Order: sequence, then C-alpha cells, then structure tokens
Amino acid sequence: MLAKLSTRPSIRRCAVAGACGLALLGAGLPTAADPSPGLERFYDQKVKWSRCAGPDMPKDLQCGKVTVPLDHDRPERGTLDLAVARYRATGASRGSVLLNFGGPGGQGVGQLALAGKEFMDLTDGYDVVSFDPRGVGRSSPVSCGNASDDALDATDGNADMTDPQAVLTKLREAAAECVEHSGPVLPHIGTVNAARDLDVLRDALGDGKLNYLGFSYGSRLGAVYAAQFPEKVGRMVLDGVDTLTEPLAEQGVVSARGQQTALENFLTWCTEDIACPFGQNAREAEEHVVEVVKSLDEDPVPTDFGEAFSGQDFAGALGQGLYSRELWPSLQRAVARLLEEGDTSGLEAFLHGGFTLPPPGRAHRGLTDPADVPLDNLPAALMAVNCADDPDRPGAARITRDLGRLRARYEQASPVFGPYRLTQVLMCYGRPKGTDFIRDEVKDVDTPRMLLVGTRGDPATPYRWTVETAERLGSSAVVLDNRGEGHTGYGSSTCVHRKVDAFLLYGTLPPDGSSCGSDHDTE
Repeated sequence: MLAKLSTRPSIRRCAVAGACGLALLGAGLPTAADPSPGLERFYDQKVKWSRCAGPDMPKDLQCGKVTVPLDHDRPERGTLDLAVARYRATGASRGSVLLNFGGPGGQGVGQLALAGKEFMDLTDGYDVVSFDPRGVGRSSPVSCGNASDDALDATDGNADMTDPQAVLTKLREAAAECVEHSGPVLPHIGTVNAARDLDVLRDALGDGKLNYLGFSYGSRLGAVYAAQFPEKVGRMVLDGVDTLTEPLAEQGVVSARGQQTALENFLTWCTEDIACPFGQNAREAEEHVVEVVKSLDEDPVPTDFGEAFSGQDFAGALGQGLYSRELWPSLQRAVARLLEEGDTSGLEAFLHGGFTLPPPGRAHRGLTDPADVPLDNLPAALMAVNCADDPDRPGAARITRDLGRLRARYEQASPVFGPYRLTQVLMCYGRPKGTDFIRDEVKDVDTPRMLLVGTRGDPATPYRWTVETAERLGSSAVVLDNRGEGHTGYGSSTCVHRKVDAFLLYGTLPPDGSSCGSDHDTE
C-alpha cells in the first residue's frame, strides 16, 4: 500500500487494483560486501544532480538518475535508468536517508516533491532521497493497456461465474496484454530485484550503509534488502509493516475487510453533514454505495479519456480516498459530482494522474517523460510486483473448483471492494511462479537493530503483521505500537514522527513494545 502522506489525490494513489506480473529469479542473491562479478561498473557511478524539470517541482528539489542492470544475474543483457530526487541536507550531511512511499507502484519522485515538507527535520543530518523503482513512474513504467478492466469484467459481481473456463481465458488474455504493453522490464520486476537496485543506488549516493524509511509495501522492500545485504544496513525504519508470509489470497481478504471498515467510518462522518451525497443515515448510505457500484458496472459512465467509468472504477477511487481522514472532504465532493452531475473527473483524480496509455511493445531507453507515464502504471506495477513476490500459483483446476467460494468469501469481507480484491488474486493466473525467496529466506536477519511501526487502526496493514514480521526478522526488530488510526504512523502521529526522527538522526531507539497514544487523545 502507498503511505498516505500527501493530501494531493493524484499522488495518494493507494493500491486497489489487481495483481499481475511475471516472476523473477530468486537464486544467486548477493549478500557479500562486494558486488557480484559483472556488476562492478554499476557500483562505479555517481548521481549527477540538477534542478527538477517541471512547473510543479519545488525549486530546492534536485533530480538525477542511476543506471542499473535489467537482469542482475546477467548484467550484460541491458540496463535501465531509475529516476531519483533529493532535498539537500541543510547543514553538515552524514549521507542520505532513502524513502519508499509504498504501493507497490508508488512513484517516489512525485511523492517527495509533494510531501517533502514532512521530512524537513531529517535534513538536519541527511540528504532526503526517493526514487521511482523499476517499472514505476519514469523508471521504465509497466502497463497492461485495458487488461485490468477486461479481467475485472470477467470476475466482478456481474460476471457469469458458472463458466470458469471463460474467466480463465480472459485472465490469460490479460496476462498477454500486460506483456505486450510493458516491454523488457516486466520479466525482471519484483521486490528482490528492486532491493538489488536499492544497493546500487546506495553506493551511487556515496553511502557505505543504507539509512532507510519505508512505508507499507516499502517495509517489504526494506526487509528484503536487509536479508540480501545485512552488512550494508544502517538505520532502518519500517512503518505500516507488510506481511512477508501471508499468501496473496489472504492479503486480498484482509485488504477488502480493512477498506470496508474505512468506508463505514467515512460514511459515518459523511452522513453527519447535510451535504453528504449518500444522505444522513449511515446504514442506508452503505446500501447506497453498493447500489452505485452495481449500477455503474451495468451502465458505465463515459469519461473525458474516452473510457467508461465502471462500478469497479468507483470502488477503486473510494478505496484510494479512504486511507486518510484528510482526503475525506475531497472524496465527498468527488462523489457528489458523480452522483449529481455525472462528472467522473474528481474520482478519476484518485485513480490516476491523467496520464496516457503507451503504445504496445514500447522499448524503454533512459527515463520516461512524465507525460508518457501510462495511466494504469500504478495498478499494473502493483500487479506485477505482487505476483512476482508470491510463489503460490494455483492451476486451472483449482481455480475452477474454488472460484465460487472465493467470490463469496471476498464479497462477505466487503460487498464494495471484494470483487476488485478477488481480481488481485486471479490475475496472477497464467504468469510464471513468483519467487519463494521472500517467504523462505527473509527471516532472522543479522543486522543492526531496526524500528518497526505498527498502527492499531491501520486499515491496510493490520497491526498483527507488524508483530508477525518482527518475530520473523528476529532480535534486530524493535516494535513501536502506535495506538492511533490510519495507514502508517509517521504522517499522522506526532509521537511516531518524533521517535522515528530521533532514531534516524541520533540512533535513539524506543524500548521494544513501547507505544504512542493517538493524537486525538491529547486534543
């Protein structure tokens, strides 16, 4: 999931799409201090910084790129460039702290541009750096064209699930379309390779150790890095901790249930306002949302992009606006514009930033122009990474047998978000098996102590995942219990913010199991 730090909906694009993608190799993972043979030239580069181009870019934000191998196991087979950005340290710099905002599929450069003020305390000692991971944003972005919509049509609540073979055919066609639109990076996407890129980036920044702050999915990336490069771990914070072991099918149910809870909280808030487009009764409002999803699936609304806005698009937009109370007023207005005027633009801003679809088979050379980042890059990257990270790959017979039961389970978790989350699982069908490295090898890491932040009311990454991941990582993990609400703690809890900064800047760790109270408790 994307951490919810900025209040701009075009950047706060949380992971609500399905998961699809290709596997990557899990063998031959480097753990030594020196780069593997053939990778030396990638560790012999420095970032050339310049002012970031674009009218919306802060004047003090600098941009650059780092070149990494397309295939770390066969570095002679080509390269790709990663977009990076930084705010310079205000005083003497001890190096860099690298940020990952989550997803998978979240753009680091754009998020840092919009949310940079939340990290200015860290510039007391660090250059604050973020990047677009491979397959994301300007770093060879992947796309599935219209495949995600086609797969949703085959698996949503209006689909004919009495013919599972037709569903499987649609899913195979969707997988082929993802390959067609994504180019050569797709077979090499996933967290294992992203972590290896992270080590190249660490070295290019001139840092002997990686100081890191990862939100939500970014916690998975940090944990995988710690397992691959334990000798290179500096001060590491994982906030909104992801699971390392739970199968993708279970993650989907958890996500649907969490989003349903967030929706109920939003509707309780909304119906207290006479302007709420769902009326003034929270229970009736929930029924109204379900009716809107069903109605739009049966009769989608045309959009300015020439595509139809379906009930699943509506559910996706809702999901993206629910992870922070700061977005609720904007979400309420966007829903009102749809229901009262038939205007989808406000909700589309939650789904994407208005980018365009790429032509099929596009080759990626250098950084992609921001205007050419595919409209569906976030969900396409999320699908690709999640499938590449998950070794479970049920065959046609099992899917055919379990399809009806799965749909019932997901709809029970959430009648609004369940169908979308079911597609997240099903869209791995037809892809090669994902790596088993994360599930089998990311454990008992031999690193300096790291800080894991879990939020009790987190609708996306439940607190139990923080506890489970801490136990799995071993004695290096220190847990901070944030007794608040919302997805991740750094941007919503003053206490968490201060403790994370104290650790990153001064190495001061809170006691394992200590807690932060909700900011609302002190108001």
